[in-house]
Amino acid sequence: MIVVIDTNALLQALGNHSHVRPLLDAWFSGRLIWAMSNDIQHEYEEIITRRSGAARWQRLEMMLDLVAGTRPETLRMATPTFRFHQIIDDPDDDKFVDCAIAAEADYIITSDHHFDVLIGSGYKPQPITPEEFIRRHVT
Repeated sequence: MIVVIDTNALLQALGNHSHVRPLLDAWFSGRLIWAMSNDIQHEYEEIITRRSGAARWQRLEMMLDLVAGTRPETLRMATPTFRFHQIIDDPDDDKFVDCAIAAEADYIITSDHHFDVLIGSGYKPQPITPEEFIRRHVT
């Protein structure tokens, strides 16, 4: 299963005692493929550094590098060549939709309701909250 993780969901999952930590654990164990693009990775860096400090970003970056080196099949770097312009209320979120479509993802894991426009839109990746994803696919 291929997923794109919105920044808000990633921030939730980074806490060691977070109720959505199982999302990252599923990725560590190879039960899902995490798709991202350079634009998404830059947003992760920007937001995590601003909210949690550079050290937290560096730990995540090291973890991504480690997993990419030992389990490269669990990390898919996508290079969207088309902009789908689906998120009208927050165009900055389009990078997640574009990546999800290019990576042929099943889900965009997010708590952001801007992604609800994808429901029934005909695009394969559908939005799902971290909690719902864990309930359906992890536990």
